[in-house]
Amino acid sequence: MRDILKKVKAGDLSINEAEKILKLLTFQEIGETIKLDEKRELRRNIPEIIYGEPKQKEHLIQIASETIKHKDKLIISRIDEDKAAAIEAALKKEDVEVYYNKEAKMMVVKNRKAEKNSIKRKIGILAAGTADVPIALEAKITAEEMGCEVLTAFDVGIAGIHRLFKPLKNMIEQDVDAIIVVAGMEGALPSVVASLVDVPVIGVPTSVGYGVGEKGLGALITMLQSCTLGLSVVNIDGGVPAGVFAGLIANRVAKAFEKMEK
Repeated sequence: MRDILKKVKAGDLSINEAEKILKLLTFQEIGETIKLDEKRELRRNIPEIIYGEPKQKEHLIQIASETIKHKDKLIISRIDEDKAAAIEAALKKEDVEVYYNKEAKMMVVKNRKAEKNSIKRKIGILAAGTADVPIALEAKITAEEMGCEVLTAFDVGIAGIHRLFKPLKNMIEQDVDAIIVVAGMEGALPSVVASLVDVPVIGVPTSVGYGVGEKGLGALITMLQSCTLGLSVVNIDGGVPAGVFAGLIANRVAKAFEKMEK
């Protein structure tokens, strides 16, 4: 895109010709069932993230192989070990780094020559219980790939509220730009955290729980009904959306500081 804009500026390319080229760059078809949005990261400052759970292994291999030719990195969420191993084997000859987190079921594929992305901003992630950790790790990996440094504290739920205060104090002292709070069961922790801090809090209800509020419904309703202001809520088990939301906040803060320094 930069090359095209330079040609327009130099008078080597007309505006109409440039518009036509840019439209063609919008997406790439891979077979009959896949359309790759090549410019999503440029538009949104969010890395390419593929939802892996419902997709066939062959489709995921196609997507990963083609995407990494055009982008510096690719994240695949909700992907099991079998699919992850197949993708890694298919990319063995490519000049890429492959990282797979079994607990989070997240895979990250990066070009080795790509520059490391660091915005020098921090976010915090709290998980109420040990069972909530996989979703917290989803958020962590996502935010890290958006350039954030991530501070974490797990098993700090309201059943033992005293466990919360030390890590929360540390996050505030470290000047985090947002805090993600992951909780199942009744999902009370995000409201408590939001009542104690002056940064945006993102609540993530998890499907941990049983009985009347099973499958995360109790946690979701509690968070949505919170009387604490400054709390936003994503979908049940929405670690990736929470990580993206926090990452966008941190990236905007980083840009604001860059402008101030100039």
